[in-house]
Amino acid sequence: MHSLKKSILLGFLVWLLPFVVAFLIYPIHESHRPIFESIMPLVITISAIIFTYLYFKNVDKNVKAEGAKLGIIFLLISLIIDLIMFMPNSPMHMSLLDYVTDIGLTYLMIPVITIGIGFSIDREKNKK
Repeated sequence: MHSLKKSILLGFLVWLLPFVVAFLIYPIHESHRPIFESIMPLVITISAIIFTYLYFKNVDKNVKAEGAKLGIIFLLISLIIDLIMFMPNSPMHMSLLDYVTDIGLTYLMIPVITIGIGFSIDREKNKK
């Protein structure tokens, strides 16, 4: 891993940006849920792309492996923080099944994005 500390910080930001957006637009969660459910994957995608780009700015070697490791770290950070936030005693409680079907599966796009970017960078480097 090029920088574990940087990947953890950026992973937290990958989680934080969608959380803040969800908090700000939560009123439409009840009134226009389909719009909310369409916006949030876009925000997660944008967040993952931005912070993956920032991570890869100084990575020169093993970019495919870095993309895979980064995706796993980003995914785990998002899942762990969410599971703490949605535990039974929290005000945001949600059953595990509800969490997985409503939020958790969406996070699987994160490693897909980081791996895809890693492969893209590797391909560009091999062209030169």
